[in-house]
Amino acid sequence: MQKIVVEGGLPLNGEVQISGAKNAVLPILCATLLADGPVDIGNVPHLHDVITTAKLLGELGAGITIDEGTLGKGRSITVDPTTVHSHVAPYELVKTMRASVLVLGPLLAKYGQAEVSLPGGCAIGSRPVDQHIKGLQALGAEISVDHGFIKAHRNGRLKGARFVFDVVSVTGTENVLMAAALAEGTSVLENAAMEPEVVDLADCLNAMGAQVENAGSGRIIVHGVERLHGGSHQVLPDRIETGTFLVAAAMTGGRVTTRRSRADTLDAVLEKLRQAGAEITVEDDRITLDMHGRRPRAVDLVTAPYPAFPTDMQAQFMALNCIAEGAGVINETIFENRFMHVNELLRLGADIRVDGHTAVVRGVEKLSGAPVMATDLRASASLILAGLVADGETTIDRIYHLDRGYENIEEKLSGLGARIRRIS
Repeated sequence: MQKIVVEGGLPLNGEVQISGAKNAVLPILCATLLADGPVDIGNVPHLHDVITTAKLLGELGAGITIDEGTLGKGRSITVDPTTVHSHVAPYELVKTMRASVLVLGPLLAKYGQAEVSLPGGCAIGSRPVDQHIKGLQALGAEISVDHGFIKAHRNGRLKGARFVFDVVSVTGTENVLMAAALAEGTSVLENAAMEPEVVDLADCLNAMGAQVENAGSGRIIVHGVERLHGGSHQVLPDRIETGTFLVAAAMTGGRVTTRRSRADTLDAVLEKLRQAGAEITVEDDRITLDMHGRRPRAVDLVTAPYPAFPTDMQAQFMALNCIAEGAGVINETIFENRFMHVNELLRLGADIRVDGHTAVVRGVEKLSGAPVMATDLRASASLILAGLVADGETTIDRIYHLDRGYENIEEKLSGLGARIRRIS
């Protein structure tokens, strides 16, 4: 099993190119099932979850062509959905990745039926699919959950409807949005997720001929159309990868510029970095963070749906607080099991006290390298960040989590001056 070894103590300096967003590309790939012709998706990151999604689409019968691109250009994937012959998403693929449930809406809307295994993914807490099911039922779908499968079918076209999400659900919003694109009439999705990745999906759907309005607000309007055509779309930059590299620069006292990034998707994260003492400059698609060699200050944060502070950056900021001046209080309101990295950070010498959904982190002057184990995707990143500032070597096990969401992270960090390597 592969591991990552980090030697701490060096400030990060230089420029790093940000990849396409994991949380945008997966629903967009699923949305290609709605089209009547090939769809070309650009700026696709090389991630395990992308490979899994491509395998799933191929299992359904879609034609998949991958262009690895050139250095700095990024890869592209062309999906030809005209050869789809199956409506069953098998457990073997779905169990490894929650986003697989996003084929449910497109298969139902386009082909009239879908069977999707209940999803798996990171063990960071309960993420039920009830909002997906209720939203699709509001559009006229008949759905049952039987022997671990969500089974859905429709009689005639889905019908546009007004649906209010009980709770904000990103993938729930995406699934219902995709289905509504081919429904008869107008759908209004209330209390919808406002994440930039939802907006990117809507932009891709509109490029295929959909009529989606107000994406990025809590009230999305979808005027259903009879068919979607092929097209092309460039995936937006990954705001979580961007934030992770900026936190790494802040923790090490360095100066890092992220290229091909979107500052407008990172307001809450950039504000917390400024509170930590970072100087931040934004110019076009470049964000520069400069700590001028200073130790960061601890920050308080509360995770909440966009545009508030993202739960996917919580672990990285906990790592920052571990070596910051002062103490920071972190409230996790999204997932109940998202403090699993705490015990691993304690192995490195951190001072963290957890009470339910709240963690109090008191900064220490130095962390000490030790063997640790990644428990989920963002926890993996937090352990690498801690390793960058720890004395000696930190060896991180179970890094297959990392490869689900970060493209070539060790090469990118090495390019900024980190001493990091992958071993078998």
